[in-house]
Amino acid sequence: MKTPFLFRAASPNDAPIIHALAQHIWWAHYPGIVSNEQIAYMLERGYSVPALVQQMQEGQTFYLAFMPELKEPIGYVSISPKEPGAYFIHKFYIDPAQQGKGIGRQMFDALLEQYPDLQSVSLVVNRKNFKSINFYFKIGFVIHQCLDTDIGNGFFMIDYEMVWKRKSNQHV
Repeated sequence: MKTPFLFRAASPNDAPIIHALAQHIWWAHYPGIVSNEQIAYMLERGYSVPALVQQMQEGQTFYLAFMPELKEPIGYVSISPKEPGAYFIHKFYIDPAQQGKGIGRQMFDALLEQYPDLQSVSLVVNRKNFKSINFYFKIGFVIHQCLDTDIGNGFFMIDYEMVWKRKSNQHV
């Protein structure tokens, strides 16, 4: 049985909501995967309200996920086109208290519905983030390559680039 679920595009007015949700999710999920110092650095760099608004202005489309009985969103995703039919997911996060309920799959399916031309989508995920990697495997992503990226302040992102491709007979 599917969990009741709502999915809507976010606007710059939603940046404070995304910022607060990111703070909650990151501090619940990432300790043990990356250092607290790197979490704080990455949140400030990519999830401050001005950074989120700038990302929206630069072409990332953000979506918020809600469960009808909860007043606050439970997840968010951002995506942008790379080339015709190919997209990149910059952010894909769900409140840890809501994980394991099928919401991630529903969010991914809802995202695909927004882009009928989408043939492939890629993302990067920390190589120690086993829970997320396993989720991406479950919905059909494969590892394309390993990436080690210097993000400044002595921090590195040690990631897998993962790719999902639409099968010719696959419809959402």
